[in-house]
Formats: sequence, structure tokens, C-alpha cells
Amino acid sequence: MKISEIVLENCSIQYPLERLCPLEKVLFFDIETTGFTARTSDLYLIGCAFYSEDSWRIIQWFAESPADQAQILTEFFEFSKNYETLLHFNGNNFDLPYVNQKCEMLSLPFQFDHLSGIDLFRRVNPYKFLLKLPNCKQKSIEKFLGIEREDIYSGGDLIALYKEYVEDPDEDKLHTLLLHNSDDVKGMLEILPILSYDDLFNQPLKAKKVQANYYKDVTGAVRKELIIHAQIETPLPQPITALVNDCYFRGEGSAAIIKVPILEEELKYFYANYKDYYYLPAEDIALHRSVSGFVDKEYRIPATASDCYTRKFADYLPQWGLVFEPFFKRDYKSKQLYFELTEEFKKDREAFSVYATHILAMIASTY
Repeated sequence: MKISEIVLENCSIQYPLERLCPLEKVLFFDIETTGFTARTSDLYLIGCAFYSEDSWRIIQWFAESPADQAQILTEFFEFSKNYETLLHFNGNNFDLPYVNQKCEMLSLPFQFDHLSGIDLFRRVNPYKFLLKLPNCKQKSIEKFLGIEREDIYSGGDLIALYKEYVEDPDEDKLHTLLLHNSDDVKGMLEILPILSYDDLFNQPLKAKKVQANYYKDVTGAVRKELIIHAQIETPLPQPITALVNDCYFRGEGSAAIIKVPILEEELKYFYANYKDYYYLPAEDIALHRSVSGFVDKEYRIPATASDCYTRKFADYLPQWGLVFEPFFKRDYKSKQLYFELTEEFKKDREAFSVYATHILAMIASTY
């Protein structure tokens, strides 16, 4: 077995990792194997990044032959006792199950129970299409963020090289094998800003400025829109844009802008307890029985769920779910909900913050 340790010079993380865990208690983790299943392949390298003495460092345990697997696992788990959080990339699907199975095969009493986990892949994958990533591989995220790596190989490329090293050890082969793993581990540090997008869609936006704007659509008709300027809590490393359901979003750095169409038309408010109402066909309106009793019977009929409404012409904003009440619809079977943009609402900055967060959640659920 060989142990390699290096200090990452001038390495600063461009993401507030301490929000998730103390820096001194997090361990970045990646393994290298000769296959996908522990029972039919070998574990030959475990690499970790950790924070110590004001610097980020990488430590690697390398198996010079398959006979060293138990030793590198023992060394790693002994080292991990001082940590609380294990951060990895797709480790839930591969690295952790592989190590658990390998420990079972080798009769080693080790598990990850003492460590909570953060899987970067799972945090990013829901936003793959929104970020226009070709896939959610670590190298694709590095490219999206403008990160360059020295290593040019994939893990699969190096399986044959490791087998060659076991047969004929030399420093060049060892350097190539260690470099790939250290670049993967270092890459996890460097792609941490990708978590800003997960924060964006899971933390409330704060509306800073709200205004209405008139514009002409492609047909030349004058339209009205709401523009919300909002503050993003965790700055985005790369700008993103999205257009969903006529709602536009752009996020860049700590600033976001949301544009939502304002509907100027007559909509219907449907009463829930329709059995307490009469419907007046001539006036196309429902009245409560306590009031409609003064209306001649020939001008009223018992209301049903679909005609138990009142109509109102006003400015409305769309909503995808019941966030603001009362809600209005075009027709009884319409799924699209609206709420009135009242004078009181226009003065409520907190309400606009809630609405901006709601729009962002709708966009995220669409991609």
C-alpha cells in the first residue's frame, strides 16, 4: 500500500460550505475500481480531501495489488473517525454501496454510520435541463463552470493501466492513476458553487423592487406585465434563463429578474357551498338564497358547482397552486388559477417575495 498526501495551494472554495457543515468536519470522498461491482472487481484507490491547518489537502490510499484492499479500507475508515459529513459525487449510487459490499466480502467491520452524506450529483441532477447540461457527469459540470483539469482520462480508461501497474510497477503509471483520482476529488471542491442552483430553488427569494410594464407582443397588441427584481441569497456562478408558461426568469450573480404577464379581463370566483345559492341565468351570476329569495322564481334556478360564481373585471396574476386567496378562474373546469392584483397587494413587499418564490418553484417543476 502507498499513501500520498498533498496540500492544495491557493485553493479557495467559492461556496459557503460552512452552511452545510463545519469545514474541519467534512470529508470529500472518491474511489477508483476495476469494475462496477465489488464481487467481480477490485478497489485500488481511495481519495479524500479535508481541511486542516487553514489549507485543503488530499490524501490517497493506493493498493499496489488487490491484496492491499483490506488495508486501504482500514486506513480510510480509521481516518474518517474524526469527521461527521461525507461529501461525494454520485456516491449513493456507486461509491458507498461498493465499499459496503467490499467490506462485507473481506469481513471488515466498517460502515458509514458515523457520517452523514451529501451527494453533489443528487443536488444537481434535478436542474440538469434548466442548466442546459448535456449530462450530469462531474466533468460536464466542471466544463459548465469553466474549470480546467490536468487529467484527461476516465475511470474506465485507467482499469487496464492499473492492471499493468500491478504486473510492472513504475512511477509514471502511479502518477497517472493518482492524478485522475486527485483531480476528481479536487474537482468536487471546485464544483461546489453548483450547489447555488439547488439553493436558488430551495430558498426564498427576496423581492427588492416591483413594477408594472406595458409592452407590445408579436401581434402589436399592448400587454401588461409584472417585473420583480429579487435578491438571490447564494450568488450564481453562471447566469441562467428560463421561459415557462409565459413567465420569464433570469438569475445572474446575486440578482434575479422575473417577468409575469398581468391578465386584464373578467374572471369568475366560484363559491364552494353551491347548494346555498341560486343561479340567475339572465344576469349570469349566483346569489345566496338569503338574498335571491327576493328574485322571482322564474328568473332563478338552483345553482350547481359549475355556475355558482360571481364575475369581476380586474388585474390578475397567475398561480400554479393555491398560494393566494381568493382565487379566480376562467371557467369551472379550468386548471389555471389567478388571484387579483389589488392595491393592498401592490404595497406588500413580503407577498411579492412569496410570489417570486412560487414562480421559481413552478419553473423548476417544469424542467
